[in-house]
Amino acid sequence: MSASQRRFAIVVGRFYEDLASRLLAGAQGAFERAGAEHEVFDVPGAFELPLGASYAARSGRFDGVACLGAVIRGETDHYDYVCAEAARGIQEVSLATLVPCAFGVLTCETMEQALARAGGGKRDSGAHAAEAVIRMAAMREQLAPAEEPRYAPARPLG
Repeated sequence: MSASQRRFAIVVGRFYEDLASRLLAGAQGAFERAGAEHEVFDVPGAFELPLGASYAARSGRFDGVACLGAVIRGETDHYDYVCAEAARGIQEVSLATLVPCAFGVLTCETMEQALARAGGGKRDSGAHAAEAVIRMAAMREQLAPAEEPRYAPARPLG
């Protein structure tokens, strides 16, 4: 199956709207270049990405999920918790469902750093997340047993 025969979800944390739009444009461009179909789902922020990814992965409609968002350090520990839980949760969705989920979440000290990583070119984190999930979907197909279900049965996360 080529990328043109695959369908992907993009789950976007919209807390930083400008960054989210840039990341989304990068991911959409990568999926379009690969000839892959995609559908976009918005969530409030990075903390909600794992649940959004879980909904998409467990739907059985997608070959992979690109998770996009941004967290910028502030004056409290909130940054550390959101970054860690978003990363852990997205990984757990991948492992629990066997549907590849890419971590396209900017975890930056400043808005300037985030803009540099969301603006295209070599540092286009949205495109990199889409490319990663395309590669992992291809690997899954290459290594999957003939009888593997499209997604794994639900099991508790954690």
